[in-house]
Amino acid sequence: MESPQPQQQQQQGPKKRGRKPKPKEEKEQQQQQSASKMKEGKKAHQPSVDEKYTQWKSLVPVLYDWLANHNLVWPSLSCRWGPQLEQATYKNRQRLYLSEQTDGSVPNTLVIANCEVVKPRVAAAEHISQFNEEARSPFVKKYKTIIHPGEVNRIRELPQSSRIVATHTDSPDVLIWDVEAQPNRHAVLGATHSRPDLILTGHQDNAEFALAMCPTEPYVLSGGKDKSVVLWSIQDHITTMATDPTKSPGSGGSIIKQNKPGEGNDKAADGPSLGPRGVFCGHEDTVEDVTFCPSSAQEFCSVGDDSCLILWDARVGTGPTVKVEKAHNADLHCVDWNPHDDNLILTGSADHTVRMFDRRNLTSNGIGSPIYKFEGHKAAVLCVQWSPDKSSVFGSSAEDGLLNIWDYDKVGKKVERASRSPSAPAGLFFQHAGHRDKVVDFHWNASDPWTVVSVSDDCDTTGGGGTLQIWRMSDLIYRPEEEVLAELEKFKSHVISCATKA
Repeated sequence: MESPQPQQQQQQGPKKRGRKPKPKEEKEQQQQQSASKMKEGKKAHQPSVDEKYTQWKSLVPVLYDWLANHNLVWPSLSCRWGPQLEQATYKNRQRLYLSEQTDGSVPNTLVIANCEVVKPRVAAAEHISQFNEEARSPFVKKYKTIIHPGEVNRIRELPQSSRIVATHTDSPDVLIWDVEAQPNRHAVLGATHSRPDLILTGHQDNAEFALAMCPTEPYVLSGGKDKSVVLWSIQDHITTMATDPTKSPGSGGSIIKQNKPGEGNDKAADGPSLGPRGVFCGHEDTVEDVTFCPSSAQEFCSVGDDSCLILWDARVGTGPTVKVEKAHNADLHCVDWNPHDDNLILTGSADHTVRMFDRRNLTSNGIGSPIYKFEGHKAAVLCVQWSPDKSSVFGSSAEDGLLNIWDYDKVGKKVERASRSPSAPAGLFFQHAGHRDKVVDFHWNASDPWTVVSVSDDCDTTGGGGTLQIWRMSDLIYRPEEEVLAELEKFKSHVISCATKA
């Protein structure tokens, strides 16, 4: 099967993502710019997707401390880490959430899996390199299936309770699930939908992608095609168990009011519902992503197809506190707020760039004024996320099939420029190229440092469903240079010592 050309990928956009296509003039302009750059700089053969993948695969034992490749039957648009279940000598067991987006022959599902996460410096190099793209990883085992009413576009976990996840589908509602209490279902044609534990209402049109959970309170935030941002508090629908002071957050108790005995598990519409605490208006087009300020349940931000980044504060009303016009030159797809530094916000866009903003100085003459523009992708950026392990590190994934890892601290430093190729974008220090098509979602693991789960929609290139990969780069890549050199020096002296004795 022939690989799609980059320009075709840009035009197609994410499969079933429901995003507004780019204006015709903008597409033509980008195509002309791309063609011009190729003529100027690269007269040689352009490697195909398969060639790039083959080259990447040959380097896997050098680049990675661990990598697991899991072929999916159906595409998945979202993947998230759940709670850690068990720690052992060589592996940790952890929940993993992902979706299955089917063709209608069987129902769409929300999958709860158990994942064996291999600890650092445990996996052997030959094991890392010997994986089959068509096989399912022994490290990922399906634990429970929930039959979802509609496609699962986005999954988010609630920090205050390890049992609760929220999902977005092609509807105005947010669905809340107690994954431990939900019965395991068999996804066969004609099976009735699982019944959500709670339905959050408030949108006037479909809300498909923008979804966030608050780190400090059991609050949920959503954005949709109605151009609004909606805020709920699950505390408005709470059990006495959750208010018991002897229970610590995330201790396993559900914060969702349980169904009465005899209540069926058939229709989503029959589930209990909850209205919003606030509806926030200020966008002029679809809201594509939302995120909370890490230190405040009342402050949050959103991005949308109007190219705007908006900051909100629920304490002062339902209008924007700051509206950044033209934060990018195209639709904004994603946003994330730095958990280590409340002032730093990342945005990703259809203009192929990631931009970093400081909320103390967001605009200049009403136009977005980012601290820095990260330019390393060749297609629309779909997901950005700060690393939980280092305050200056973040990841970005895009329709070009790449998941880039950046370190803002390295931008502009002479050491970086001296050690890297002159053509490498500033700040880019690792590129995960294991996916052969658009990387629609990824998530850093907060329990296992520097470990990432990522998922791609590979239908167009492989004829398959999707690819889930769990990986950790070699620590020689991200550790401070002086540490690595000191370790290599010890190794070197050991080798000399052995050689002398021999």
